[in-house]
Amino acid sequence: MSGEKFRVSPEETAKQKEYTELVRALIDSRFGSKPLAYVHTYGCQGNVSDGEYIKGMLSEMGYGLTDSLDDASLILYNTCAVREHAEDRVFGNVGALKNKKAENKDLKIFLCGCMMQQPHIAEKIRRSYSFVDVVFGTNVIHRLPEFVYKSLSQGKKITEIPSGDGVISEEMPIHRDSDYKAWLPIMYGCNNFCTYCIVPYVRGRERSRDPDIIVAQAKELVAQGYKEITLLGQNVNSYGKSPDYGVNFASLLRRINAIEGDFRIRFMTSHPKDCTRELLDTMAECEKVAKHLHLPFQSGSDRILKAMNRGYTADKYYSLVEYAYKVMPELSITADVIVGFPGETREDFLKTVELVKKCGFTSMFTFIYSPREGTPAAKLPDPVSREEKGIWFRELLSVQEEVASKRTAASVGRVYRVLCDGVSKAGLIEGRTEGNIIIEFPADKSVLGTYRDVEVTESLTWILRGRMI
Repeated sequence: MSGEKFRVSPEETAKQKEYTELVRALIDSRFGSKPLAYVHTYGCQGNVSDGEYIKGMLSEMGYGLTDSLDDASLILYNTCAVREHAEDRVFGNVGALKNKKAENKDLKIFLCGCMMQQPHIAEKIRRSYSFVDVVFGTNVIHRLPEFVYKSLSQGKKITEIPSGDGVISEEMPIHRDSDYKAWLPIMYGCNNFCTYCIVPYVRGRERSRDPDIIVAQAKELVAQGYKEITLLGQNVNSYGKSPDYGVNFASLLRRINAIEGDFRIRFMTSHPKDCTRELLDTMAECEKVAKHLHLPFQSGSDRILKAMNRGYTADKYYSLVEYAYKVMPELSITADVIVGFPGETREDFLKTVELVKKCGFTSMFTFIYSPREGTPAAKLPDPVSREEKGIWFRELLSVQEEVASKRTAASVGRVYRVLCDGVSKAGLIEGRTEGNIIIEFPADKSVLGTYRDVEVTESLTWILRGRMI
C-alpha cells in the first residue's frame, strides 16, 4: 500500500498556505494589534502533539498565543474521547464560554479533536452549544487556516467531520511547547479495535510516516538542541505495516539511535500483541533509547482479554516482561489497567492483581471502565455496580503502591542521569530518570534543559528526592 494514499496533496498544502496569507491580511486590516489565541489540549501525547501543530498554524496566520481566556480573540479546545470524564470536562468548559461569547460577539470558539469526530457529539454541540463557531475532526487539522479564514470573513458556522482513514500532512508549521523535549509522531490511527476503545473510530486506520522524513526531522531536532525525542503512535509497534516502507519499528529505532548527538529516545504507546523480542533486543542494544517500556496489559484474566479483543494472554504478556527484564535488568515498565470491564468477576479481577504483583511495574495508569458510545463493549451486560468496581479499584491501587514503594526504595543511593525539565511546587528542580521516574532535587534554574547526575537520597511512593552531583 503506497504512503501517497494517505499524504495530503501538494495542491491542498498550497491552498492552505494561501488561506494562511489571507488570514494574515485580514488580521492586519481588522485588528489594531496582534490578536491572541488560547489553545487547550485534553488527553494523550498524540493530542498534545496535534496541539503544537495547531499553535504553529495559528502563529503563521498572525495570532499570538496566550494562557488567558480573557485575553483571547480565538479560543480552541482540542478534545479527547477516550474517557467519559474528559468529555464531561470539555462540555463544562465550553458551556462556561457562553457568557464570554455574549459579551464579545467577535470572539471565535473552535472545537476539534477526537470528541468532535463522533457524530453524536457533533450533533450535541450543534443543538446545545450554538455559540460555537467551528467544529472539525481529527482528519482535517491541516485545514485550520481555511476554517479560520471562512469564520473571520463570512461569519458562518462550520462543521467539518469527514469520515475515512485520515491523512498525513508533512508541511504543517509547529510551535513546540518545550525547548528541549520534542514529540515526533511516526504513525497515526489504529487497526486493533479493542472492544472498549473509541480510538480506531475517531483516528482512522493505521498509517505510517515515511522513515526518511522521520529520521530527517529527528536529526533537525538534535541539531536544534533537543535533548529528548518521544516517538508517538497509537501503537508504535505496528509502525511500517501500513504502508510497508520496508522498515519496522525496531529498525526505525536503530536509525534514530545512530544520529550523532547527546539525546535520549522515548516512545509510546506499545501494544503487547506486537511487542517482539527483536524490539526488546533493540532497546537493550541502543544506548540512546530510554530503558522504559509503557506496555498496557488492561487485565490479567484471559477471559476478559479475549472479550476486550486484545490478542494475547496473561502468560504471553508475562513472558514479554520476563524477557524484557532479562535483556534490560534496569528496565522500568509502566502499564494501563481497566478495572470493571463488562462481565468481569471478582475472580477475573484477582488475576489482574496477581499479574501486577508478578510484573513489578514502576507505576500504572488505572481506570474504572468507562463505556464509549459506538464501541462493542458499550452493548455488553455489566452487572457489577460502580461501588463494587470502586472497591476493586482501590484494592489494586494499594497493591501497586506497595510494589512501587519497594522499587523506589531500592533506588536510594543510586546515581541517575536526569534531564532537568521543570520546577516542582516545592521549588525544586524536577526531572525524569531514564526509567521515567520523577526525581526532585535542589539546584539553580540554569540547569533546566541539561542532563545532570543526581544521587537518590529519599524515596517516596511515586517519586524520588536527591542531590545533584
